[in-house]
Amino acid sequence: MSTTALVTADELLAMPTGTGKRYELVAGELRVMSPSGWRHGNVVSKLHVKLASFIDQHQLGMMFGAETGFRLATNPDTVRAPDIAFVATENVPEELPERGFWPGAPDLAVEVLSPGDRTGEVDEKVDAWLAAGCTAVWIVDPKLETVTIYLSRTNVQVKTAGEVLEGEPLVPGFSCAVDELFR
Repeated sequence: MSTTALVTADELLAMPTGTGKRYELVAGELRVMSPSGWRHGNVVSKLHVKLASFIDQHQLGMMFGAETGFRLATNPDTVRAPDIAFVATENVPEELPERGFWPGAPDLAVEVLSPGDRTGEVDEKVDAWLAAGCTAVWIVDPKLETVTIYLSRTNVQVKTAGEVLEGEPLVPGFSCAVDELFR
């Protein structure tokens, strides 16, 4: 029987960045995050611009890009990096960490699916985000052109082409036609 030493969030943070690899840390286990294709990046970009513009205009909180790690658990450590994240003003600490990963979960985690994403992995991420305290998780599927909104594991909505993605309850007043994300 072989054993692998668990990696801590601090060790993950200290890893060299010039390797071309990105990682998440799940219960102390490093997981390689493969680069995404152009379609994934385009959808992330469109949604991020729309959401960030609205949030900045209404001073609702802080937005984060795909490289941002959120420390969801300790001993063993879990650090996840959604494609897009939002932390509401009321949940931004008075003193921001000088460096390192964001302490805790964002209020909204958005994951845009890549062709290689497996259902079990996506479900694991949704569960991890919700268990860590996310108010909402959006799973954006470029292949099916849908956005699945999880407010809990039992409160789930699916938005499709012709429908509107709304930011309630986290980003009141935000809306975006689902079709716009996939053009």
